[in-house]
Amino acid sequence: MVAAAVEQVRAWQPRVPGIVEVFHAHFVGHVYPMHAHDSWTLLIVDEGAVRYDLDRHEHGVLGSVVSLLPPYVPHNGQAVTASGFRKRVLYLDQADFSEAMIGCAVDTPTFTDPLLHRRVRQLHTALADAGAELESASRLALIHERLRDLLRGTEPPARRADPVLAHQLRALLDSRTAEGIGLAEAAVVLHADSTHLIRAFSREFGMPPHQYLISRRVDLARPLLLDGVPARDVAAATGFHDQPHLIRHFKRIVGTTPGQYARSGRSPDRIRPRSPR
Repeated sequence: MVAAAVEQVRAWQPRVPGIVEVFHAHFVGHVYPMHAHDSWTLLIVDEGAVRYDLDRHEHGVLGSVVSLLPPYVPHNGQAVTASGFRKRVLYLDQADFSEAMIGCAVDTPTFTDPLLHRRVRQLHTALADAGAELESASRLALIHERLRDLLRGTEPPARRADPVLAHQLRALLDSRTAEGIGLAEAAVVLHADSTHLIRAFSREFGMPPHQYLISRRVDLARPLLLDGVPARDVAAATGFHDQPHLIRHFKRIVGTTPGQYARSGRSPDRIRPRSPR
């Protein structure tokens, strides 16, 4: 009896510049024939293992290994065991990579690099959140930086502090809290490299820009909720993708849901200051 070819597939196109497609799948009996893409393929395997041929050489992906397949280079793929594999793939715009990186990736398409693997996992988590475009773009920028370092075989240079730039970015985020701003636009406005922006801000304030922006949006939401504005309208007014997006982040930061928070302001037994005697 032939095993089912596909257990589960999910694919979508996120609103994140540089990512052509996100593809999650559980394959059991499916065998990829030789094929090629016009984008870069960034692959991690969560369960099982994958073997593939690239430029007449066999490679494998499992565990903490990250594989980067260059565009236009034929490759195939199949499970190593009968139980199949679960994989998560990012198809990345080739415009964000140099031509010189193609040859390097053909020679070394797999990386046993815990930092890169962690960053790829974090990006997939962010991409599952429809309202996390700034976080996703920030994590993608750091992945690009790490890939360039690995393909060049060089250690990253020392990162310098830049408090002036960090405060400029904070002011920009404060001025665009509800409407938001993309990482690429912020880099253009502030005449800075995207990854330098992220690092400078994180070093100065102890959190990445996207986390700061979410906390500021929660601050905007609090008085509106206490004024009785419905949560769905609060979400729209403060830059959250939708009401569930507001609920998730509000509870994470404040420790209660927006509804419970709003009702607490109307509770007759809430704490009041004592009148002077």
